Amino acid sequence: MIQKLRPLALYLPQFHPTPENDGWWGKGFTEWSNVAKARPVFKGHYQPHVPADFGFYDLRLHQTQVLQAELAMKKGIHGFCYYHYWFNGKLMLERPIETVLKSGTPNFPFCICWANENWSRNWDGKFNNVLLEQKYSFEDDLNHIRYLLPSFSDPRYIRVNNKPVFIIYRTELFPDINRTVEIWREEALKSGIGELYLIRVESFMRDINPESIGFDAAFEFQPNWNIQPQRYFGNSFEKILHKSGIKKSVFAENEVRYYNNFVDLQMKQNNKSAYKKFPGITPMWDNTARRNSDAYILHDSSPVEYGKWLKHIVNTFEPYSPQENFIFINAWNEWAEGNHLEPCQKWGTAYLDVTEKILRENNL
Repeated sequence: MIQKLRPLALYLPQFHPTPENDGWWGKGFTEWSNVAKARPVFKGHYQPHVPADFGFYDLRLHQTQVLQAELAMKKGIHGFCYYHYWFNGKLMLERPIETVLKSGTPNFPFCICWANENWSRNWDGKFNNVLLEQKYSFEDDLNHIRYLLPSFSDPRYIRVNNKPVFIIYRTELFPDINRTVEIWREEALKSGIGELYLIRVESFMRDINPESIGFDAAFEFQPNWNIQPQRYFGNSFEKILHKSGIKKSVFAENEVRYYNNFVDLQMKQNNKSAYKKFPGITPMWDNTARRNSDAYILHDSSPVEYGKWLKHIVNTFEPYSPQENFIFINAWNEWAEGNHLEPCQKWGTAYLDVTEKILRENNL
């Protein structure tokens, strides 16, 4: 018997201006600034991704978050996983989640994922052109968990057996993650919150047993960079022009792979893991809006191919318990990475429609 699943969509709060982004990128910068300037780089390339139902929204208007939650709930999404940005006490893009907490709306489940990377001009989290750097200390671990405790106590917060779910994007960056976990768990118990349910994101470093670092589980970030179909390099004429130095090929400067080939490879993988690992899925991916070159493009994605992948996950994933039953969808609104369930002018609500259809077909 298939148990009920809880699909969670990752949620990006980068859709309202901040003083820091004004200074780094120009007055009024938000994620939309990158999205709007994107253009196709080869024939048939889907760019720009233009939003439909909600338009180029500003998350200072809370009604947008209410409408997003209503649509997500209607289409079978269990909750949002908000990206959270903390730099030694300095918060970034915190307004949307803090408004959710203060207003008590929308009445929609949520959890938090700490995106603990550097902020850099290259949008890659590395140490080149760093704008905000992550620095770790046990004192900061304590201050951080104390800041998060009110979120964990919210009745809408997503839990596993009454344990608030807290997700870390890159556990490998901590100098002593085991001690950090001890601090977090001790403080949560002391505060009356109780036990935490910690999930690490499997992205850059995979196959780390979460229990070995004090975590409860992992989730598979998609796209899985380690399992990739063959790159597409264009036609023979384009290759000749590139090799002769006459004209640079966009296919050499960017990684272009077909979405359907990517999906087929993901479905061929053995989903059985030696530890608790929740499956992930992405409807599409294309970060040319953020990069002039060295972009990664899953070309020719479609609701049909996404639906095929989602159905495979639903049919093969066996929850670890009635509440350890998550599917992580990347993402609700990563528009500058061409990665969104949220309606666009090309597909409308088609990705959400197929999500709803597959979940309903399986009584989930």
